[in-house]
Amino acid sequence: MINIRPVSDLRNKFAEIEAFVREKGEPVYLTKNGYGSMVVMSIEQYSQLTDSIELKLDEADKAAAMSDVRYSADEVFKRVRVRIHG
Repeated sequence: MINIRPVSDLRNKFAEIEAFVREKGEPVYLTKNGYGSMVVMSIEQYSQLTDSIELKLDEADKAAAMSDVRYSADEVFKRVRVRIHG
């Protein structure tokens, strides 16, 4: 179940929020004035979301270092659009 709390709970009930994200392995969504403001998650959760991206970026850096070919942002986005839209 999604855990949504007011952002003031981060200050007033930090230990409770910390225990929840660590024990349940789920994020806590914080709101401010009734609107989504931020998400609190454990380092482990964050790593699961970002580790594969970091590896891909490292691979891209290595490939770029081994090649003199460079593309402009327009060229990159044009290629992405072609792949998305066929």
